[in-house]
Amino acid sequence: MTHTEPEIDTVDGRVEQEVGKVAGTEDSTPLKFHVALSPDAYLQLDDVVSTRRDIPGRGTVITSGVVTEVVARHEGAAFDSDVFLIADGILPANVQEIAEVTTTRVDPECYVPPRPGEVAIRAAGADRDAALYFDRMSARIPAGIGRDGEPIYLNLEFLDGTRGAHVSISGISGVATKTSFALFLLHSLFTSGALGARAVNAKALIFSVKGEDLLFVDQPNARLDDTLRGAYARLGLPARPFASAGFYAPPLPADTTGRPHVTGRTSGVTAFWWTLSEFCERELLPYVFADVDDEKNQYTIVVHQVTSRLRREARAAGNDGAVVLEGTVVRTWAEMIDVITQRVTDDATRADWAGPAVGLGTVNAFVRRLRSSARPLGPLLRGDLSTATDRPVAHSIDTSQQQVTVVDLHNLPERAQRFVVGVVLAAETDRKEQAGPGGLLFTMIDELNKYAPREGSSPIKDVLLDIAERGRSLGIILIGAQQTASEVERRIVANSSIKVVGRLDPAEAGRPEYRFLPASQRQRATLAKPGTMFVSQPEIPVPLAVEFPFPAWATRLSEAAGPAFGTGTPSVDRHAGSAARPDPFSKLPRTGSDPWFDGLDDGAIDEPPF
Repeated sequence: MTHTEPEIDTVDGRVEQEVGKVAGTEDSTPLKFHVALSPDAYLQLDDVVSTRRDIPGRGTVITSGVVTEVVARHEGAAFDSDVFLIADGILPANVQEIAEVTTTRVDPECYVPPRPGEVAIRAAGADRDAALYFDRMSARIPAGIGRDGEPIYLNLEFLDGTRGAHVSISGISGVATKTSFALFLLHSLFTSGALGARAVNAKALIFSVKGEDLLFVDQPNARLDDTLRGAYARLGLPARPFASAGFYAPPLPADTTGRPHVTGRTSGVTAFWWTLSEFCERELLPYVFADVDDEKNQYTIVVHQVTSRLRREARAAGNDGAVVLEGTVVRTWAEMIDVITQRVTDDATRADWAGPAVGLGTVNAFVRRLRSSARPLGPLLRGDLSTATDRPVAHSIDTSQQQVTVVDLHNLPERAQRFVVGVVLAAETDRKEQAGPGGLLFTMIDELNKYAPREGSSPIKDVLLDIAERGRSLGIILIGAQQTASEVERRIVANSSIKVVGRLDPAEAGRPEYRFLPASQRQRATLAKPGTMFVSQPEIPVPLAVEFPFPAWATRLSEAAGPAFGTGTPSVDRHAGSAARPDPFSKLPRTGSDPWFDGLDDGAIDEPPF
């Protein structure tokens, strides 16, 4: 006969499942206690447990917590070999399981230890919500499904800047599914209804560095089925792609028509660049030197001097973004470099362009770094593309026309990626300062350690620090993903209210940046499967393990179910006038035993194998 966990009827009619009693062989404290499990009961890691104690004059105190460790042992065994005698029935002994419970909530706040022998129950329903503070969240965002099969929520007030902001996501590249979780979080924010009327003015800016995978987030996933729809419905979310999305990519190098440099998706992608006139007027030269350098380097003096000189001297030449500098017409970035180099190295003009007290060695250091930018930044800084014709060509990244803006950077060298991220973030920060509070801009940046490393300084790092420290007052929320949080600027990680960890390298898991994880979760993080994340938020003392559903939007060309992508039907690009190409791999057979994962690394976004 199968034995089930005993049920306890409460005064309010709820049925509770008893799993054991508070153990007396281990110290019981208000912050941690142990539960001896009944013979046919069980507790797994991340289960929520509650116990009660009657306090004279205070009433009933409910202590709730999350299981952070479970051990099983033979009581009565003295030697390792006794297990064989016990299994044969020769030596008497009992099997006992003990669960360690880390306290999450004490209600009312009378911090007394649970007494040994008190009944421990598996918290469910309203008891679970109370134990995890979900009952106190006036607006909450689904973050995934817990180990008990029930939804896990994030408090919106720690995401929208009301009480905190910013999200830090860490994990091994290719396994931790950092990008997938960040996109799921944005989907949850925009479709859960928690933002209310503010959802109209809530935007997302996504910098994509992993191929063209994020250029299809507005297309339904071809693998979307009833099971996946049910997983989203369980979280109260629709299983659909991002309804309002705009896509930007750099222009093709050496192309004067302004076509975007993409291959998989050639419909609905806008090319972006900066004219040389904008470059001079907006003082963008410091972002050319966005590599993190030692603060002792003196060439930065020359950078600021030349920046100021360009703003004063440059005059527009025609409608293609070219400029005139002291009588010289400049149409390409290479020509601009030549003009600047000539001015800062010529004895007659060096004092005006580089500064009166700057030595030749400092100037040479500036010139070397400037010349090294010719190839990576050439496609982005243009004076040879018309922007004021009978049919104007849009070339600026604009987040105001759609809810989600994806900026594809994967075809750019690393130095050009830094330039784009720094300039766009600085422009969005200025725009938000002028517009005032009201709207929200969720900015998702992958490989954050590349833009804001722990050591050194750079213009991009300064912008990111500014966002981390006062962004929530402006309505700019940073969602940063990185392989190693230990290599990211400390103040950015410290200012992130929500911390998320996927699969970790064992050496990285031992870093101080992950001390918010209990010891058992640190070890589990080195074994976590794709799609499993450990989420920490301020109100809940213990991080919670969640699993999030497979993306309802396409994460690669072969998954796009839209007619312009899934069937190979030509589609006219409203920006570039080109046709969409059929997926060359669409006719290849998929593995029949596992329709979710083909076992090959194709460079696409990592996905949970649900």
